[in-house]
Amino acid sequence: MFGIDFGELLIILIIAVLVLGPDKLPEAMVKVAKFIKSVKKMISDAKYSIDSELQISNLKEETLKYKKELDEATESLNSFKNINPTKDAEKVMSEIKNDVLTNTYRKDETIETVRETVTFKKKSIESSTDEDK
Repeated sequence: MFGIDFGELLIILIIAVLVLGPDKLPEAMVKVAKFIKSVKKMISDAKYSIDSELQISNLKEETLKYKKELDEATESLNSFKNINPTKDAEKVMSEIKNDVLTNTYRKDETIETVRETVTFKKKSIESSTDEDK
């Protein structure tokens, strides 16, 4: 304890008995014990305060991170706010109408029809009876 071995502690006790006397020694020991207890309590309170401050600073950092993400999401949503689907659809329809009127719509596209002939062979009655036997 405090880097004091038993021999040094014994010498301190003997000097305390000689200086304080046997009647004041118990009172002095009680006061020293109370002082040590109050120092321990102050240290534990300081540790608690430091731990709570560290936790608060961590919470602040997380809050700022989430606020930044929320701001970015809000900005991306605001870009969608300026979209007018009706106006965009009207623009596309007018372009198609102009293309149709000028015969340029699907000018390069050709549609080919492919005919495939599908035939089925009928089984003859004689071959099916031969197989059944």
